[in-house]
Amino acid sequence: MRKVIVAAFQSMDGVIQAPGGPVEDPTKGFSHGGWVVPLMDEVLGAEIGDLFGQPFDLLLGRKTYEIFAAHWPYAANAEDAGDREISDQFNKVTKYVATRCGEVDTSWQGSVVLRDAAKGVAKLKQEDGPALVTQGSSDLIQTLLAHDLVDEIRTFTFPITLGRGKRLIGESAAALTFKLTRHEASSTGVILARYERAGPVETGSYELVESTPAEYARPERMKREG
Repeated sequence: MRKVIVAAFQSMDGVIQAPGGPVEDPTKGFSHGGWVVPLMDEVLGAEIGDLFGQPFDLLLGRKTYEIFAAHWPYAANAEDAGDREISDQFNKVTKYVATRCGEVDTSWQGSVVLRDAAKGVAKLKQEDGPALVTQGSSDLIQTLLAHDLVDEIRTFTFPITLGRGKRLIGESAAALTFKLTRHEASSTGVILARYERAGPVETGSYELVESTPAEYARPERMKREG
């Protein structure tokens, strides 16, 4: 059995768009590309190293795949040793790219197209093999969460708000419960957290044993107001 790990840099208001640079993903007028760069430190680097230090394959949406394919195959000679290492890893692993539209340039070695993300990932999860790790891919993440295909979420929550942009979790996500398994703060205030799938959502109530007249009236008013 393979597991799906959603790994995401996010702002405090849940935006995951274009963390690495201004030209990474400027769609919909997003003007804050590169927002993670000033807040990176050794703690974040170690956590990223741990994520990609295990056996893994990449699971990407088309747009993120195209961003990666235009960068990482060419970063083998980058000045930064960390970038060179990631480039080497990404070039070696299988890249599964989920897309519903048109042709995709899969000339990047080891690229495989999934035309139906939910069915394709469900099938991959039944196989033996390394973890399937997402990066970016906001639309794909919504599909994975809607179909309860996510086993673990690793978030890097930066102490900023961005207001607009593509978000980690949208309204299409199924109601799911996750268990916090690890957390740490970086020197720059970034919260690193790992969550594992834990089961269905449970609910409770703080209602009084006997509702007051106001409590009886309130739901009726809400129905009228829509």
